[in-house]
Amino acid sequence: MAATASRTPALRRKHLRARLRILGFLSPWLVGFSVFFGYPLIATGYFSFMHYNQIEQPAFVGLRNWKYVLTQMPLFGPALWNTLWLVVVMVALRVVFGLGIGLLVTKVKAGAGFFRTAFYLPYLAPPVAATVAFVFLLNPATGPVNEILGAAGIPGPQWFNDPAWAKPSLVLLSLWGIGDLMVIFMAALLDVPKEQYEAAELDGAGAWARFRYVTWPSITPIVLFAVVTGVVQTMQYYTQALVAGKLASGVSLGPGTVIQPGYPDHSTLTVPQLIYSLGFQNFNTGAACALSLVLFALAMAVTTLLLRKRTGLLPAED
Repeated sequence: MAATASRTPALRRKHLRARLRILGFLSPWLVGFSVFFGYPLIATGYFSFMHYNQIEQPAFVGLRNWKYVLTQMPLFGPALWNTLWLVVVMVALRVVFGLGIGLLVTKVKAGAGFFRTAFYLPYLAPPVAATVAFVFLLNPATGPVNEILGAAGIPGPQWFNDPAWAKPSLVLLSLWGIGDLMVIFMAALLDVPKEQYEAAELDGAGAWARFRYVTWPSITPIVLFAVVTGVVQTMQYYTQALVAGKLASGVSLGPGTVIQPGYPDHSTLTVPQLIYSLGFQNFNTGAACALSLVLFALAMAVTTLLLRKRTGLLPAED
């Protein structure tokens, strides 16, 4: 008993040193998490209950900001609808197109490197430059796309100048830069064991059966990853919609120019744009913080739903 008691302090010191060593390795992440996520989240929650214009001292107003955001803000409904529309349509099409292009490129025998480069290069274009180029291409009056459609006898749409076509135009822009998902899906497809394809062919399985019973079960974790990251990114969709709306509106941009986002007719207005407009154009920081937390809660809810084990993407555990 005495020997056991004498070893106990030494064992405790050993465990303490091990914990401190682990904490030391984790400290860069803990500092980054605290400074760039923890503190901003707490500050956002604090200011959501305050009247704060970034000039005067914050004043407590209770739930007034939340009431304004959820029941009185006139553009909250259109912005939320546009954001959810983009999440559903853009993420789904990007995953489908990325997987389809990945399948095609992996089957190419000659020139595979050329096709991989050609599909990946648009993803490297800066978002602002890519959006400017797309607005030019889809210009309803002088754009080459409508000129080609007109030469073929097809009336071209107004694209970014039409509320009905503005969001589909943004989806086309996102599909043009599909190279990131193509590379991810190519890596997953090339990792599928060839022996499984050979066994399926011996059993008489066709192309669709091989994809359904061999390819799909192997790449479902990658598909789930692409969907979750796509949802999170699209919830924060800001730059392309703002730039496209400003350029399509024809308003010249210069120092001191303040343009309300969402052209045309609020069809490209997203929740992040509304947060920026509230906080930095109207200096209503309290309402902007409340809206930020609403967006954060919505993103967390959708992500949690997707990560559930019985969503159909991942096999359920017994």
